Amino acid sequence: MNAKLQRLRFFSLLFMLPGLAGLITSATMSTYYMNTLPRFPDPQHLRMYPRNINGYIVYQTTEEDNRLDLIEYSSVVIFLIGLGSGLVYLRKWGIARMIEADEDDFAIEEADF
Repeated sequence: MNAKLQRLRFFSLLFMLPGLAGLITSATMSTYYMNTLPRFPDPQHLRMYPRNINGYIVYQTTEEDNRLDLIEYSSVVIFLIGLGSGLVYLRKWGIARMIEADEDDFAIEEADF
């Protein structure tokens, strides 16, 4: 049982940490876009697609839009997979500790006789 729990914990961290890193990366990119991209459409540079970032409308290219969307959505999915497996790990770990505690209580009661 212990080896399975260790694998589940590893699996959970394997997804949660990169997902969190991706979310931080997408937030950094959004902040960078908010500070550097134009506030009005710029057809000369193909910046025609609006994006609302913290109440500011900036215009970006389709490539920038697709890249940021891909990073945001894939990071959320990866993080949620890790979070779900982490919750399963905590549930199984708690059940294993409860069973161990019950076994220890019975051992103490039998030793008293």
